[in-house]
Amino acid sequence: MFLKILLLVLFFAVMAGVGVYCRKTASDVQGFVLGGRNVGSWLTAFAFGTSYFSAVIFVGYAGQFGWKYGLSATWIGIGNALIGSLLAWRILGRRTRLMSHHLESATMPDFFGKRFGSSALKVAASVIVFIFLIPYTASLYNGLSRLFSMAFNVDYVWCVLGMAVLTGIYVWVGGYMATAVNDFIQGLIMLGGICAVIGVVLSGNGGFSAALQSLSHIPSEAAPGLDGAFVSFFGPQPLYLLGVVLLTSLGTWGLPQMVGKFYAIRSEAAIRKGTFISTFFAIIVAGGCYFLGGFGRLYGGNIEYTAAGTPVYDSIVPSMLSSLPDLMIGVVIILVLSASMSTLSSLVLTSGSTLTLDIIAPALGKKHFSDRSQLLCIRLLVLFFIAVSSVIAIIQARSSVTFIAQLMGISWGALAGAFLAPFLYGLYWKRATAASVWASFIVGVGVMCGCMYCTFTGKVFISPYFTSPINAGVLAMLLGLVVVPLVSLFTKVDKKAVEKMFSCYESTVTVPASTSLTED
Repeated sequence: MFLKILLLVLFFAVMAGVGVYCRKTASDVQGFVLGGRNVGSWLTAFAFGTSYFSAVIFVGYAGQFGWKYGLSATWIGIGNALIGSLLAWRILGRRTRLMSHHLESATMPDFFGKRFGSSALKVAASVIVFIFLIPYTASLYNGLSRLFSMAFNVDYVWCVLGMAVLTGIYVWVGGYMATAVNDFIQGLIMLGGICAVIGVVLSGNGGFSAALQSLSHIPSEAAPGLDGAFVSFFGPQPLYLLGVVLLTSLGTWGLPQMVGKFYAIRSEAAIRKGTFISTFFAIIVAGGCYFLGGFGRLYGGNIEYTAAGTPVYDSIVPSMLSSLPDLMIGVVIILVLSASMSTLSSLVLTSGSTLTLDIIAPALGKKHFSDRSQLLCIRLLVLFFIAVSSVIAIIQARSSVTFIAQLMGISWGALAGAFLAPFLYGLYWKRATAASVWASFIVGVGVMCGCMYCTFTGKVFISPYFTSPINAGVLAMLLGLVVVPLVSLFTKVDKKAVEKMFSCYESTVTVPASTSLTED
């Protein structure tokens, strides 16, 4: 117990110390929100990766999808690395940095407002961010409850409060740069921790070959005629597995807290390096988490079950880890804390800056709302979002409303369904119109609201396949990619204004700016 507490104290001290160290970079709005657009490759890549993967992945998704799909769940981690990281950086990184700098936008809603010439779009996007980031933020705490109960026998409320207070301190003091530096430290912990945990868990099951053999003898309810379903290449339910891969990989392209990392990048060299660093990080962390979760069936006698006999998915990974040595349990606690706090800080910073810069500041005007006032407002809203998410997390844990994966699926589905298509087309296609963005917002939010309504009322949403928030989220994204070009073809665009915006890609240094960022 002393060792575990010592690890926690050291972790908390380092996180708070980084916040104090980075306080000078957070003296104005640009510095607090974007780090002065001067963040290097390693910090940006780790900030991207740690915002991507949290306790939702390690406890919720790894447990649920490892149980359902076995070792084929590793494909989710591979998809996260290749689509969610590698392609995201290659396709969005450079153009996002150029266009956002040219438009002087600091948030995704602000980008929509300026790119499509509509302040109403900016407000609508801000409202969507505000509503759907809260359940995702609340879900970050839940993965910690069982782990802390297992390790310290501490009530969940104290765990939530401790994480919330520490995150609030270093974000308030150091802003984006403190978040980025802490993300780097937390990312290193995640890389080392997941490798160590996998090694110890496999060793406890007789090694990789013995664990694989044991898993191959477990029958699948979804594919009763397939022997060894949980060690097969695509698992017992490949179509459902594909839905998870698409939502958790392609979905990141439309998440404001993820895309926002490209706003702050320093240079062309940082983009090139960050692409490979981020991809490597995702392969180890995401691939490792889902690979570990694939062995969850070996612990079927130790996990919790509902009254209906279905497993409590959030209990699977903690059950796998309960027999670890004390030192490894301490490492796991720090690992999951790192994953959750890095994502939490990114989410609340995104929510606070979006609400301040895109709704409150335009409503009050610059004369009545100075840069200093905006900075204070963002900080206060950061604390507000942390407090609200903490309360929701505690209430949800007490009432057992839903699983971690469902909360994350609803949030990701709505945000990615609404934002992915207009953001992607907005960066690449001059013909995209404001009307098409409205259509994408309506379709994305509408699909997920329909899914939620049917879930609460017990009805089937479209078909049994789309009853899952995961698959409904994929439907929302794909519909957005079709709706935006379709509506754009029948609506007008201001060609002169769009040409001026896209000129940022053609300004020359020694090559076009679409190939290399300018030095300044």
